Amino acid sequence: MGRETLALGWAVAATLMLQALAMAEHSPWTPHSKASVFADLSAPELKAVRSFLWSQKELRLESSRALTIAKNSVFLIETLLPKKQQVLKFLDNRQRRPIREARVVIFFGAQEHPNITEFAVGPLPQPQYMRELPPRPGHRASWASRPISSVEYGLLNHALQEATKPLHQFFLDTTGFSFHNCHLQCLTFTDVAPRGLASGERRSWFILQRYVEGYFLHPTGLEILLDHSSTNTQDWAVEKVWYNGKFYRSPEELARKYKNGQVDVVVLEDPLPKGKGAESMKDPPLFSSYKPRGDFPSPITGQGPRVVQPQGPGYKLQGNTVLYGGWSFSFRLRSSGLQVLNVQYGGERIAYEVSVQEAVALYGGHTPAGSQTKYIDVGWGLGTVTHELAPGIDCPDTATFLDALHYYDTDDPIHYPRALCLFEMPTQVPLRRHFNSNFSGGFNFYAGLKGQVLMLRTTSTVYNYDYIWDLIFYPNGVMEAKVHATGYVHATFYTPEGLHYGTRLHTHLIGNMHTHLMHYRVDLDVAGTKNSFQTLRMKLENITNPWSPTHHLVQPTLEQTRYLQERQAAFHFRHTLPKYLLFTSPKKNAWGHQRSYRLQIHSMADQVLPASLQEERAVTWARYPLAVTKYRESELHSSSIYNQNDPWDPPVVFEEFLRNNEDIEDEDLVAWVTVGFLHIPHSEDIPNTTTPGNSVGFLLRPFNFFPEDPSLASRDTVIVWPRDNGPNYVERWIPEEEESCLMPAPFSYNGTYRPV
Repeated sequence: MGRETLALGWAVAATLMLQALAMAEHSPWTPHSKASVFADLSAPELKAVRSFLWSQKELRLESSRALTIAKNSVFLIETLLPKKQQVLKFLDNRQRRPIREARVVIFFGAQEHPNITEFAVGPLPQPQYMRELPPRPGHRASWASRPISSVEYGLLNHALQEATKPLHQFFLDTTGFSFHNCHLQCLTFTDVAPRGLASGERRSWFILQRYVEGYFLHPTGLEILLDHSSTNTQDWAVEKVWYNGKFYRSPEELARKYKNGQVDVVVLEDPLPKGKGAESMKDPPLFSSYKPRGDFPSPITGQGPRVVQPQGPGYKLQGNTVLYGGWSFSFRLRSSGLQVLNVQYGGERIAYEVSVQEAVALYGGHTPAGSQTKYIDVGWGLGTVTHELAPGIDCPDTATFLDALHYYDTDDPIHYPRALCLFEMPTQVPLRRHFNSNFSGGFNFYAGLKGQVLMLRTTSTVYNYDYIWDLIFYPNGVMEAKVHATGYVHATFYTPEGLHYGTRLHTHLIGNMHTHLMHYRVDLDVAGTKNSFQTLRMKLENITNPWSPTHHLVQPTLEQTRYLQERQAAFHFRHTLPKYLLFTSPKKNAWGHQRSYRLQIHSMADQVLPASLQEERAVTWARYPLAVTKYRESELHSSSIYNQNDPWDPPVVFEEFLRNNEDIEDEDLVAWVTVGFLHIPHSEDIPNTTTPGNSVGFLLRPFNFFPEDPSLASRDTVIVWPRDNGPNYVERWIPEEEESCLMPAPFSYNGTYRPV
């Protein structure tokens, strides 16, 4: 960067000096203040980092809103977590608090060779230094790999308006909408990625759509390929046009052939058709609208059931830390998604980190945009599009709603209200229960523990799709990660050939088939950081029956397999994944078994892209439903914000994590979990994909970790003992609440079964 080099040299020296000063001090601590080591940056911290950066004149920063690509601007500011060992020493051994730093991404576009550079800025809350964060060797992000900014989108919109001027009359005749002087009947676009066919390209296909409610479902039949790789927008150019199954060299060619009657034209119907008697009625809603239409045979007119908590929540929220029964954990929302840290049960750490790493949607189609689409959503700000959650719909009314701050493609921190919610919820199935029959029409006892969980939820609305991310904590030491997919399908213009790649959903609409894959990082610390990985399978044995030697006995036996190196523990799709995936501690429980946690995956995923495909390098993690690696500070993320726009030479290639094939016995282990499902759109996806059946995830379950079920500590247990005379005795450890309008009827239990 020329002049910047001097600043960086100063920064390194300043870093060493300030780190020495910081390490010389001990900070007073409390459990809450300790957890703040994981916290997202506050608004004052974000502004302090921004001010510090702007004070560094050699960076020559400009506003991110400046209407040019050829500028130096800050794209991202977020927390840069300290190294794990530093944090553990601070949390567990009362050693010095690690320095608090910010990760900063700067686009340097105002120079001869534009580049992307990442920095650490600290110490917070009063930054005094910046140092460059080096990329993995040989993997510097290319200039073309940067995410599209809002300014670039504005410039693209202008470029498309100018390029399609020759098609103004064509648009009016075929769609009734236009890019020019359109008022309420304007065109818009959806862009797809990857952007080109090779590293360094920035050539995007755009689907032109009518801008109405649910415009994702209103393609016009025209798609445009635009090269926008130059920092000078005057160099941007349309390279190709596709309309209704045919390619044209330019908008001008399409306009000329249309005028000469040489185009197979499809005239779209009015998006708001008039029905019979419409003169005296409101227009019927668009098929893409959420507005109700139709009737149930048995109408439901009430509000439906709701969750109430007359005694208030059973959890405690202390800053970014949650305490609930035996559980405690901290959370944050980074640019790649939801992350929980320092997950403990009963004061013992189970996982250092469980986090969303990536979400992809890989499509097929007949149109060029449909066939090109391979969305890698961290490149679209997956963790920053956490829009407001609606009480009573997205989360129960009783939830605690939490705001978020994001500094992503902006000049100021952006406040996202109600970006997360935290709530308790009845599961409507008991955690455990037993009816102990006396086999004489009565019972010896009944016992049950009602099912209830704590849930942390956020959403990511990545353009048309909505992901609902849940982390669920059960009273018995089980943690579940789950994601639901909903929102609008990614759709293209109907052609007969398109039926090979999807389903016709409306007159001019194909819902394109696609596979959703989500990737998680699970840094397990099962009774310490020294863990091993093993599997258990069922194997049948055929032996002589010991009490009848003339007969054979076939029965299941346990088969244990230990995995000593990373390659052995990288399980490919299309091979059967063992059912019992155990992360074990050398420590043993009271009965001599290794204390373990089991990873249980619920998924319908499969490998979609062949490893020979160059752009598959961006998602090599998608080869494996599970891969287990040794913890490395250089392997904290399986993807990046740059993988989407340069999948051919991405800065993060997960497959490289496995190349050194390190030992994984009695080591600090990380599980990388891929879940997902194939989605073949169907007519019931109109207007939106619904959540039932479209959720996947995994559980972390104790396996010989505790001496018995730890939910025995719950006081919600109810035991009913029969009495010969009088009502049965109900034994409770939490008294029933006084009856009110919010309370169910008093508990009763009979327990008999008699002939009638």
